Amino acid sequence: MQLFIKFLGMPSILALLLIVNILGTIYGYWWYKVQLEQTPSIFLIFVPDSPTASLFFCIVLVLFLCKKSNGLIEALALVTLVKYGLWAVVMNIAGGAFGDELQWQNYMLIASHLGMAIQAVLFSPYYRIKVWHLIVTAVWTLHNDIIDYVYGMYPWVSPAISDYITHIGYFTFWLSIFSITVTYFLGVKKNRHTLDLPSL
Repeated sequence: MQLFIKFLGMPSILALLLIVNILGTIYGYWWYKVQLEQTPSIFLIFVPDSPTASLFFCIVLVLFLCKKSNGLIEALALVTLVKYGLWAVVMNIAGGAFGDELQWQNYMLIASHLGMAIQAVLFSPYYRIKVWHLIVTAVWTLHNDIIDYVYGMYPWVSPAISDYITHIGYFTFWLSIFSITVTYFLGVKKNRHTLDLPSL
């Protein structure tokens, strides 16, 4: 396990993941293009959940490559990647279960979003998250749920499950609690691994 953790911290691995996440983030914002065009400006920041989560992780990777860390950004990345990664997996599978014919895009989204959640967890030994970082992240995350499901700014879902938005909102709230809890147990620790990277 120690060797695998060190492997993740290699500059080449960090750089490769950064490129992948940058491309995924750009694609993610493009995916939300139509919804963003119809979103009131005051809510724009709350709509593209998954690409914003991957953007947080991009910042984490850049800081790692610069031999730096930011516990608040790491908390935001871990909570949101786990939350929205799993959310997208469940929503796509649910759409298929309720009658949608899953296309290759659905399977791509399932695989990529599951990868988002996994990568955030794998890097948790390197995070420097403090309790106050997690509190701020929890406020942001739960506030986002309110914006999504009280003000109706939730990501568009498959027509097959669009009549179940109330249930989806309830599920999303508890997924937020789960993700915050996971982040506490994985990210808030005294003894952390360090990245021993050569200068760029």
